[in-house]
Amino acid sequence: MSGSAAGWHVATVVAARPLTPTARGLTLAVPGLPAPLPGQHVDLRLTAPDGYTATRSYSLAASGQAERVDLVVDRVPGGEVSPYLVEEARPGDVMEVRGPLGGFFVWHEDDPGPVLLVAGGSGVVPLLAMLRARRASSSVAPFLVVVSVRTPDDAIARAEIDEPTVGVEVRWVFTRRTPPDWPAGPHRLAADDLVAPGFAPEDHPAVFVCGPTGFVEHAAGLLTTIGHAPGRVRTERFGGTS
Repeated sequence: MSGSAAGWHVATVVAARPLTPTARGLTLAVPGLPAPLPGQHVDLRLTAPDGYTATRSYSLAASGQAERVDLVVDRVPGGEVSPYLVEEARPGDVMEVRGPLGGFFVWHEDDPGPVLLVAGGSGVVPLLAMLRARRASSSVAPFLVVVSVRTPDDAIARAEIDEPTVGVEVRWVFTRRTPPDWPAGPHRLAADDLVAPGFAPEDHPAVFVCGPTGFVEHAAGLLTTIGHAPGRVRTERFGGTS
């Protein structure tokens, strides 16, 4: 049943693990699915016993491996799909996947230039895929990763993201509550959070911004105010304004 005229593949849940109080990681086995690039996404379709279907797009948390999908799903209150994936989906459950999709919001491992990744909340997922790809490859491209979350409890894959790596700098912005002894107080993402040697507009970094619509608009505005060319700021957003 893998692969139809519409491009849908049968996917089976093979692993599920909690990541935060509201987010969960899911690994799906998807026969026939090509290996994704860092930053791509898939469409996921659930079908109820009565035939009702619901389809949502999810960014991929990992790349480079065919016939496998790694998702991080954050529960959306009142949602049709995310509550099931976060609270109920178990190994052996079957759904459908189409993809990988998207060619604009993608980092290529052979690009040696600096990369500035800016995430809000679960918008870190496709940027995590880029970071994982960079660490797994021979790339020495400089990375600056800036992640904004409400509290430490909301930080997806924080320990992995913080893993010391030559050429990778990570900054966390906590908007409501910081960890104990954190050097800065809670604050909204600011221009200073996005400024670092080697990642200035004149360094021409590739810039990727992902998160809720309001966060992406705010971050993109800061970046262009700093001097980054709008054409170099690639954005991916979800949901309404935050």
